[in-house]
Amino acid sequence: MKLTGPVLAIAAGSLALTASAQPQSTTLERGRQILEANCQRCHATGKDGASARPDAPPLRTIVTRYPASDLAEALAEGIVSGHPDMPEFTFEPDDIDAIIAYLDSLAGNN
Repeated sequence: MKLTGPVLAIAAGSLALTASAQPQSTTLERGRQILEANCQRCHATGKDGASARPDAPPLRTIVTRYPASDLAEALAEGIVSGHPDMPEFTFEPDDIDAIIAYLDSLAGNN
């Protein structure tokens, strides 16, 4: 079957949407995995559920207080909190982008 005219344009547009959505979903998944691996022992990392530690706010509430992009510097230089038992984390730029994308998705910004 030969695709021409509007059918070809729709098919090409559909492929472009799939191609552009794939990297975003991969980035979100990577951000989710990073936060689960590093933060989930204390914080809830998803759109629902309670944190394992009552004094550790769910990450979805943190992004309602601060824009996720404002956390980029802290993620690069090391997140330090007022809790002495919270480890200091530092992340690479690609990881920071993935974390911010995932946090934005929790806030409904994606």
